[in-house]
Amino acid sequence: MEILDVLTSMAMSGRLGPVFIGADWNDVTAALGEPWDIGTTSRKRRWPRLFAYGDLEVSVCRCRNVSLICVQTWRDVVDLPRSVGGGTVSFPAGLRHTDVVSALDRVGCSWEPYAPLTFGNQCSLTAVASGAQFTFEICKAEEPVLNVMGLPGDGHDCSARTACRDH
Repeated sequence: MEILDVLTSMAMSGRLGPVFIGADWNDVTAALGEPWDIGTTSRKRRWPRLFAYGDLEVSVCRCRNVSLICVQTWRDVVDLPRSVGGGTVSFPAGLRHTDVVSALDRVGCSWEPYAPLTFGNQCSLTAVASGAQFTFEICKAEEPVLNVMGLPGDGHDCSARTACRDH
């Protein structure tokens, strides 16, 4: 399996194995094991928290639901859990814009430019099927290189403590 296969499948389905927006965190950790706890996304609150399985990063709300997913692709190698990488753990990075667009077109995944994340030295596109966003770094005299691919959150707000388990 190639990294573009993993990312295009994610763009088409809105999920990476057991990881999808709204997934129960207990189900994710049961399937993938314990992640690396990166920490909170706020200095004032314990939740939401950011966890990582290699270059797969997952934000989890205090209700213990997945609220944001991204795959960091800006490093030399992209590391993913074996079960979501199709048995492969490490993939070469450095994905070019034309390679990503060709891969999306090949699997029939419609895409369009994503203006809110296109500015300065970056450009972005979104997969219509899932809303997955591919953000590229634009380097001088080179084709844009994929920096991160993510599945945006669904706007979940677990501020109603009665509906959540606050741990």
